[in-house]
Amino acid sequence: MRIYLGSDHAGFDLKEDVFAYLVKRNIDVVDVGSKTLDPDDDFPQFAQAAAIKVIGDDDPDPRAILICGGGQGMAMAANRFRGIRASVIWDAEEARMTRNDNNCNVLCLPARVLQREDESVWQDILDTWLHTEFADAPRYRRRNAELDEIS
Repeated sequence: MRIYLGSDHAGFDLKEDVFAYLVKRNIDVVDVGSKTLDPDDDFPQFAQAAAIKVIGDDDPDPRAILICGGGQGMAMAANRFRGIRASVIWDAEEARMTRNDNNCNVLCLPARVLQREDESVWQDILDTWLHTEFADAPRYRRRNAELDEIS
């Protein structure tokens, strides 16, 4: 599994922590930016960079983690791309459900929420999302195909 990791200024500090956490676990992670803290950057460019990488990757399970203040902007931008299923996640149970049911391939984290929590909260979200397999039920495959039809 390869993970593309991106954030705007609001998620920059959390992105740096997430990057270190993933590398320590020997996960193939590629930082798509922002590479420096820039208070004037805009989230859509990082969501686009990650989405294009996920779509074009030949890895069997490419994914992305995007971080901004509330997570919503990143999810809105990433979901504009066919084949991307981005979800804003704030706890491990939601991480499990979005992988199991929706085959979520882009995890969007709300930095404003998670930076107020103990780091074990976002670590549990990551571990759950990374290790939960898609259930691959016919109804879930059908629904994901419907999403691609309307994008």
